[in-house]
Amino acid sequence: MSRNPESYNKGIEVLNDMVGEPGLKAIGVFEKFYPDFADFLVSFGFGEIYSREALDYKQRELITLTALITQGAFEQMPFHLNAALNVGLTPKEIVELVIHSAAYVGFPKACSAMTQVMTVFEQRGIKDI
Repeated sequence: MSRNPESYNKGIEVLNDMVGEPGLKAIGVFEKFYPDFADFLVSFGFGEIYSREALDYKQRELITLTALITQGAFEQMPFHLNAALNVGLTPKEIVELVIHSAAYVGFPKACSAMTQVMTVFEQRGIKDI
């Protein structure tokens, strides 16, 4: 049971808005392994951070994708690339984000990020950028 049911419920609502069933399934994997981790992720990450009002989901996903590229956390990118597309980022905006990041984080990270982008776009049938 969540330590903060209000934040948890808000987090589930945000996840549903952004990624729907695939997002809930991703959280379910953590929940099966260690429920407290899933609770923190949902309650804090989505219930308290993503739900704040000053930035919209599109802006938050731009920030998140940039942070993931900067850290080299490429395994998290498919989840957030799908969320970004779901909340209104265009394929062109995503590609430009990766290109722009190359100047700051280097081409090796940008190439790894672009590989993730290409995979998600292929899975979603996105061909025109």
